[in-house]
Amino acid sequence: MSLTELPVEDNLFPGFRLLDVATSGARIRVRTGGEGPPLLLLHGYPQTHIMWRRIAPALAQRFTLVCPDLRGYGDSGKPATSADHAPYAKRAMAQDMAELMSALGHERFFVGSHDRGARVGHRLALDHAERVLKLATLDIAPTREMYRDTSDAFARAYWHWFFLIQPAPMPENMIGADPEFYWTSRRASDMRLFEPAALAEYLRCFRDPAMIHASCEDYRAAATIDIAHDDADGGRKLDCPMLALWGDRGAVGKCFDVLALWRERAVDVRGKALPGGHYLAEEIPDLVAAEFAAFFGEVA
Repeated sequence: MSLTELPVEDNLFPGFRLLDVATSGARIRVRTGGEGPPLLLLHGYPQTHIMWRRIAPALAQRFTLVCPDLRGYGDSGKPATSADHAPYAKRAMAQDMAELMSALGHERFFVGSHDRGARVGHRLALDHAERVLKLATLDIAPTREMYRDTSDAFARAYWHWFFLIQPAPMPENMIGADPEFYWTSRRASDMRLFEPAALAEYLRCFRDPAMIHASCEDYRAAATIDIAHDDADGGRKLDCPMLALWGDRGAVGKCFDVLALWRERAVDVRGKALPGGHYLAEEIPDLVAAEFAAFFGEVA
């Protein structure tokens, strides 16, 4: 593995370093800063590590934060895919994160995560159980169980789950015809959450056809090889303590019993709804930061 220091050209994460870290499967762009026990923060779709900018200042006072772009997203590498979508399986993405943390000198660490990143965090805590001390997730339930229990209401709210998994290049071409319209129209009611500098970063990354394709592959993997990996685990559950938080105005909590589904996959689960929608770290950053700090700072 190699590590390259990069110049910081914005003020989104004051005092943080910007690095490229080469793992065995991809090049990972990452920001890191703060002081204390290591906390890996994993972003969701169709965002990048920029989503953590509003909670980073508070958490950096107590933790060493590691905020990467997942493979296929942002400024991280976008490996070629395969017929079985294995390069975008959560197992491959989790392996990136394990190697990234090793490269930064963090052998055991906490994981905070949102959306797609939480699916990576779940697999990371399964495949590298000896390294993940605690896992927190924002506004998701486990992948296999969500597909299993999908309702008409969820399919209508999360139509993109079923659009993005269509064979390439159909969704890629449709999104690529106007990526900014796709990005902003899907979250029109949430646009107030994204200040101009952050929105510009999100759109800069999402205009890249390689990111559009890679993010579709992420979803295709979730509906196929990721479920196969879950099935191969049998009844094995996460051993580490887990905190599941979700927005009381979002579809996940309305369509699923979030805690019940996570308790099918983890031994020690706590959690609750928070007053917000899907983008909790950007909508109610102070509350998310407080929940994370309390959970990760709790003495076992």
